[in-house]
Amino acid sequence: MKISSVGCRVTEKQRQEAQEIIYMISADKTSELLITPPLENGDRLTRAEFERRYHAMPNLKKAELIEGVVYVASPVRAKKHGKPHSRIMGWLVAYEAATPGVETLDNTTVLLDADNEPQPDALLRIEQGGQSRITQDDYVEGAPELIVEIAASSASYDLHEKLKVYRRNQVQEYLVWRVYDNQFDWFRLNAGEYIQLEPNSDDVVCSQVFPGLWLAKSALLSGDLAHVLATLQEGLSTPEHQSFVEKLSS
Repeated sequence: MKISSVGCRVTEKQRQEAQEIIYMISADKTSELLITPPLENGDRLTRAEFERRYHAMPNLKKAELIEGVVYVASPVRAKKHGKPHSRIMGWLVAYEAATPGVETLDNTTVLLDADNEPQPDALLRIEQGGQSRITQDDYVEGAPELIVEIAASSASYDLHEKLKVYRRNQVQEYLVWRVYDNQFDWFRLNAGEYIQLEPNSDDVVCSQVFPGLWLAKSALLSGDLAHVLATLQEGLSTPEHQSFVEKLSS
């Protein structure tokens, strides 16, 4: 007895429909695999996973990994962050302009260690022969000599978790502007601990790492930028600064 195979034949239309179903299933699976969870405050991640999620969120302007914990920045206020930030940048850029061999960077990712990838408000680094370098991906790797953070108050993680991270990674000078407290802290690494540098009799704090980097503390806090820059110019005119410039160029 001969059995007809006509009933088992697949028409061209059926074949196309089957291919479309397979394609849709495959696309759904691929889409599912490609979904990357967003960064959320408090997430505990490795640095590799933090970077993967951060890169998948191009509209996110600032997120940090501190001791393996994610911190996503809130929207930035004008007078409580933007203005202080701009004044610090003006002060540091003026120093950079007079000091070939140092580099000021604004809000740049710093690769410190396996659990820490901060994005400090400002930093100052020695370009050649310093503690840090610029990677092929255009990030800072290693501890810059000086970091500045604009913080709300003494309760901020800038003065707790971050301070410990910067100290452990040998950031030589750490500056924190506590805006709501109207205070400015300048820490200097000494024998593995941060000590606070105090202003001299003229109310000026002088960097011990970057000769000539002078800060008129009260003038900064009161918004007298002209006085801040005039004081910096005095520091730039010292023999110590000139010797530092010569050392950087040698």
